[in-house]
Amino acid sequence: MVDCSQCGCSGHSAGSDGASTSYASATGRPSSYARVHGEVSRAPAQWRRIDTVAKEELREVRYEKAVGEGIAKVTINRPEKRNAFTPRTVMEMSLCFADAREDPAVGVVILTGEGPLAFCSGGDQSVRGAGGYVGADGIPRLNVLDLQMQIRRLPKPVVAQVAGYAVGGGHILHMMCDLTVAADNAVFGQTGPKVGSFDAGYGSTQMARLVGQKRAREMWFLARLCREVLRNSPTALRILKSALNAAEDGQAGIQQLGGDATLLFYQSEEGNEGRQAYMEKRAPDFSRFKRLP
Repeated sequence: MVDCSQCGCSGHSAGSDGASTSYASATGRPSSYARVHGEVSRAPAQWRRIDTVAKEELREVRYEKAVGEGIAKVTINRPEKRNAFTPRTVMEMSLCFADAREDPAVGVVILTGEGPLAFCSGGDQSVRGAGGYVGADGIPRLNVLDLQMQIRRLPKPVVAQVAGYAVGGGHILHMMCDLTVAADNAVFGQTGPKVGSFDAGYGSTQMARLVGQKRAREMWFLARLCREVLRNSPTALRILKSALNAAEDGQAGIQQLGGDATLLFYQSEEGNEGRQAYMEKRAPDFSRFKRLP
């Protein structure tokens, strides 16, 4: 994350949109970067909007490419929902990132949110179901996990441009990016356990690597206030703790995380069907349990 108060340089200046706008020093002399590499143009990019990708009309994402430059921009375009994502949003974002990967003219991708209030506030809780986030087809999905991997494996730098809230799943998306440029009003945090949710994958392990174990636990647990912790989902906290440990504890950590996953499965109807069938000396009937994508 670009934070000149920490890096000690005078070469970056965050504009109102969160973008780094200057490489000149406070004295007016060229920065060390400019002396070595030459000045970087500060002229506003001219964006060309792309409304259809892979024959799919973009409705919840705006996709643009800078004219004459190798920059693509993916904007979550749901400001009325603080740019919370639905399965449709994630699908459209994935199409845009795939297009940017295949386009030889694109060398860097910007990920941002529409408006000044939020980069992304995570999954849209109004469409959350028992098996994930439910799209127009009625099928629950957690396809944002695939998007996280897609961003991480994209062979081109991805820069998160954050203004306002980057919380929950939005916080994880910015961590998947190679760089984060934050506006003055940027707010980063985790809300999962408050809504009975968690991310035991990159949302835990990557955060621990980036900000340290103690800070990661604080962001997830709000450990400074024990009464706040007690308001959260106990199962979510249990899984998060084992997930944070798994990144550091090797096989033992994986064993603990696997044990907690087993505990969750034992509490499910599907897990109980296997036990009941054994006790009743009959073949289990798992056909009523859907295979989710």
